[in-house]
Amino acid sequence: MLEGQCLCGENRLVMTGEPMARANCHCASCRDVYGGSFLSATAWQPSQLTLSASNCRDFSHPTKRLTRTYCASCGDILFGTNRLGMNVVPNQMIARSHQGVLPAHLTPEMHIFYTQRIVDINDTLVKYSEGWDGPTLD
Repeated sequence: MLEGQCLCGENRLVMTGEPMARANCHCASCRDVYGGSFLSATAWQPSQLTLSASNCRDFSHPTKRLTRTYCASCGDILFGTNRLGMNVVPNQMIARSHQGVLPAHLTPEMHIFYTQRIVDINDTLVKYSEGWDGPTLD
């Protein structure tokens, strides 16, 4: 079991089991929704995530099948829901609950949608041109 909470502590997440994916996502949608060059996150089945919320709001992307759930008080994003229906938890949410360090078993194992990147990443992780079920870049 893993826990996370928003910056102000009003909302808490509990994740059980192992995530479906651990990735750095470079797609334009994640950049739009999460506001970064790429999103480092874990993806969980909805049944693996429990939200104890006292003050949350949801945002649905106007043209894509993406949502994000955020704290209405501090604005921190708790998780999003991707086009596959998985709950995507930003790694900083989990790291914050572990003294600022992401647990080793949750570190990203791949880059996805790497052809959409705006920043080149020089590491040894596999780089998928699109999703993790597609071709890789060599």
